[in-house]
Amino acid sequence: MSTTTAHLTAQPPAGTGFRVYHPALPEVCPRDPARMALAADADGRCEIFTWNAATGTARQVTDSPHGTLHCALDADARVWWFAEDRHGHGLWYFQDFEGGARQPGLTGLPPGRPHGLAVSDAGTVALGLGDGSGMTVHLGTPGGPARQVCTVDGQALLTGISPSGGLLALSGAAGSDRAVTLVTCSGAVLDQLSGHRGRLWALGFAPSPAGTELLLVQEHDDHYRLATWRPGSGLLPQDWCRFDTEITARWYPAGRRVLIRQDRHGRSTLTAADLDRRTLTPIPSPPGTLLDAAPHPGDEVHYLWTDTATPPRMCSTAGTRLPELATLPAPAPGRHRELWTPGPDGPVHTLLSEPEPVTGRRPPLVFLVHGGPADHDRDAYDPEVHSLVASGFAVARVNYRGSTGYGPRWRAAYGAGVGLTQVADLVAVRGDLLRRGLARADAIGLWGTSWGGYLALLALGTRPDLWQAGVAVKPVADCAAAYRTGTPALRALDERLFGGTPDTVPERYARSSPLHYAADVRAPLLVIAATLDTKCPPGQVRSYLGALRRAGAEHESMWLETGHDGYTGAHHVAVLHRALGFLDQRLRRAPAAHRTPRPPLDGVSGGTGPSGAPERKNRSVTGRRGEAAMQKDIIHNDPLAGDEENRRPSIGVTVTVPFRNAEDTEED
Repeated sequence: MSTTTAHLTAQPPAGTGFRVYHPALPEVCPRDPARMALAADADGRCEIFTWNAATGTARQVTDSPHGTLHCALDADARVWWFAEDRHGHGLWYFQDFEGGARQPGLTGLPPGRPHGLAVSDAGTVALGLGDGSGMTVHLGTPGGPARQVCTVDGQALLTGISPSGGLLALSGAAGSDRAVTLVTCSGAVLDQLSGHRGRLWALGFAPSPAGTELLLVQEHDDHYRLATWRPGSGLLPQDWCRFDTEITARWYPAGRRVLIRQDRHGRSTLTAADLDRRTLTPIPSPPGTLLDAAPHPGDEVHYLWTDTATPPRMCSTAGTRLPELATLPAPAPGRHRELWTPGPDGPVHTLLSEPEPVTGRRPPLVFLVHGGPADHDRDAYDPEVHSLVASGFAVARVNYRGSTGYGPRWRAAYGAGVGLTQVADLVAVRGDLLRRGLARADAIGLWGTSWGGYLALLALGTRPDLWQAGVAVKPVADCAAAYRTGTPALRALDERLFGGTPDTVPERYARSSPLHYAADVRAPLLVIAATLDTKCPPGQVRSYLGALRRAGAEHESMWLETGHDGYTGAHHVAVLHRALGFLDQRLRRAPAAHRTPRPPLDGVSGGTGPSGAPERKNRSVTGRRGEAAMQKDIIHNDPLAGDEENRRPSIGVTVTVPFRNAEDTEED
């Protein structure tokens, strides 16, 4: 038996070049569109910056040792951010755009988790704070005392405030009887919308002060359609505006028009919908993935674009200067294609990335398994794909059943059981790749993070003869224990997937739990977990590691002193380094002398600020939005996001200098 454990400090391996980013566009001041706020790289961690497009300068607002991610900018150019501790608890603060003293968003509040922030045209601020069992909503004026409006048990988010400040939109589980609740500022329930006849997501109030109108997306008849809600009229589905795969939408600054972003088969498109004329107009964008998109006055659209070979970049249809993110000197290496494998519920889509061909045997193959489960792999930059291909691995990214981007039926296809259905798809794609001559049966590994890590563990235990190595990062390892110690949103997700709780359907949880199959694991396994993780809690990972030890299974473990969503790039890159070294050692087993050395670097390259410039203050950067109530749904609530309902990371990393044929890692 081989068992090793390492504890990590937030220092990236020497010779690593990286920058972090938050996959979202800057927040724009409604009354002064040249003023923006965003989360960007600050010495390898996410921090909040202002950016003035008129002067081309940025100012760092926050400086936390653990990073800061959530921010907003209201009509009075106040920069808001959520200052949280290592456990994810904290409070909202704000500061004037030009600087000055930090002020509490509302006074008299205990720390909590961020469950939404919104500011009305009238200057009323609404804050949603979670306590692990539900959410409490508070109202007040910025910097003034908080007034409690309501408390909601279980999964709940604040998703908007009307321009007048008189009405709040609260979201629960999209398929529940309280998918969306409309509450007055006195706490009275005005209306409650059920998701039983089709899951329902609230996206925000229209910016026009002329009337109160809420935008929603509804799942209906194997499609997604827009819907609106008005006081006295109730829910009005827009049947003419429907799409076959997941969408999200934002109001344009003026008129009853919305910008729709659709994810379909691993790529994205944009469409403008006129609700009065009932017309749909495509918005041109490059092939690839749009991680975010926002409409602006004059039909301008900002979007965050990427493809497999190119890290994300901010673009404008009108040519407006936007902050620059980290770039690569050349496209990421490799050849990229896609294939479809026949399956019982339809073909399974796989994105395949391969290194440049060399004479001899095919390279080892790594299945990079996405998390979620309500997520999908896409034609988008991924630092793990980048570094694996640069290290001589082929990479298969499979959009198994349950993934988004292929319609409601695919998303709901769990016929063989939770997890087991998805493993069956991985096995089918493995066989297809072998039949096509695109893989070697003696050199195939698995690497998954979060729910992807869960699938990696489950595949290693249920089909142990098919894999030669596995890496599971922050995984679910014991489904019942994860349910009992997880968040309200994840408990609701598990109840929906399993059809009940561990007490009511214990056999389903056991059958789908990696812990049940730990004694059957045969391939060397690296498990990386986080001590402060609330989505994939550490206790259930420790139980799984104990089962591996008792079974004599060869494994290694590594513990991070972070939560599920670390905001520092050093942790992400340290995981990348350890995993690559592990897979290189187990799948390639080439002598160290034959490996290509990494390019020499002077330590860590952690660029700072939205431009990537090295200065820490007043950086020069290269680069509007109509006036509207600021509605900051911190935990995104739409069919494309659902961060609170998913187990997956929330920041991105651009590897400016990838690991190449990683050297063996040292075991502590």
